Amino acid sequence: RMPSWKNVSQTFPSFRSSLDTMRGVAFGFLFLITTMSTAQPSTARFYAVRLQPHEDLKKALMAFALTQGLEAAAVVSAVGSLEQYHLRFANQESGVVKKGHFEVLSLSGTLSRESCHLHVSLGDSTGQVVGGHLLDDNIVYTTMEIVLFELNELEFNRVVDKTYGYPELQITPRQKRRKK
Repeated sequence: RMPSWKNVSQTFPSFRSSLDTMRGVAFGFLFLITTMSTAQPSTARFYAVRLQPHEDLKKALMAFALTQGLEAAAVVSAVGSLEQYHLRFANQESGVVKKGHFEVLSLSGTLSRESCHLHVSLGDSTGQVVGGHLLDDNIVYTTMEIVLFELNELEFNRVVDKTYGYPELQITPRQKRRKK
């Protein structure tokens, strides 16, 4: 005969605590899903891109997005190195430029042919890590190998959010384009 949940939780008090935690996590997950009003499903197309030494990481990605006509893309994976970074750290007005040799540990964010919002984490030769908002003038050292995907049914736009005054992501269904 299987014990009831009440008996199990009385016999094993830590199990009751775990059950309460799981209920809280499940509620939090359900709450998160119901508040994500901008979530949109879409199929995707993937692109593999390699940047050469001395290319500007952000400018090259924006040029790629423009030439491919990307409306709603995101970075899946990126590895490579930089010989110079230009990052804006959290809650700062301007960026910091530093020359050296830096491994790209991560690159994430969204982009379209109109704009991008990208963050990068870098490691230096001593293992120290720095990260922030990717600005122009992040110069490739040996290579940058990037995989992007484009969400085929969506568009990304930037609209000023009144809370802090920054242009933030707006996700909308892609408009059908008329053929000229």
